[in-house]
Amino acid sequence: MDQEKDLRLAMLIDADNISHTHIKGMMEELAKYGNPTFKRIYGDWTKPTLNGWKTVLLDNAVTPIQQYAYTAGKNSTDAAMIIDAMDILYTGRVDGFCLVSSDSDFTRLATRLREAGMRVFGMGEKKTPSAFRAACDKFIYLEILHTDEKKERKKTGTKQPASKQEKIKPPISKRDEELINLLTDSINDIADEDGWAYLGELGNLILKKQPDFDSRNYGYTKLVQLIKSFDQLEVELRETGKKVGNNLVYVRVVPGPFFLS
Repeated sequence: MDQEKDLRLAMLIDADNISHTHIKGMMEELAKYGNPTFKRIYGDWTKPTLNGWKTVLLDNAVTPIQQYAYTAGKNSTDAAMIIDAMDILYTGRVDGFCLVSSDSDFTRLATRLREAGMRVFGMGEKKTPSAFRAACDKFIYLEILHTDEKKERKKTGTKQPASKQEKIKPPISKRDEELINLLTDSINDIADEDGWAYLGELGNLILKKQPDFDSRNYGYTKLVQLIKSFDQLEVELRETGKKVGNNLVYVRVVPGPFFLS
């Protein structure tokens, strides 16, 4: 993550199928991965359905790109966004792209950008087709950003303490058997002779296997919190010796079967 913070990113938003209510969460999330030097949003701004976007573009320095719908049933917005992405790619002025859409039409674009050595981050709703999610280095679901929920807490003045948030453990049911297998298999793939795996390497490996993986999808803000929710997974903190409190996190699979609720 630290190596990614200096990435120069081009953020391209498909206004046709993304709501403006996600803008704050999207910007805060993207800041974790790099600096958006290009911020463009595509749509037919003559349509009243995009009026919500017009109210937030100026505050977030996002440039609207007008694209008329020349033919009914044809999405010319997608074509304009793809052309711009390739133009930006050939300028050599970015290290990666953030494609904000729930449309599978951008699958080939994401693949092509990665072939060119670009880091590709995707953002979209959970309805986004798996092909587009898999084509990105990392895919973030907009639903987990909780922008509206944060605003509501600020208005009402009610804020849940962080310590209390971490104690709440959503139940892991049998439908999450794939998650358990993903965690345990990934730990075993990179574990040392004693079965321990470094948490940073584990997170990177999981994203390579499943780009849309995010601990927040399961109610946890951090991967280590998700791992701690399983009794069969063990966490160990190791001091680096460089700075007090600067510990490395290692995890391993405790021998024994998983009991799913």
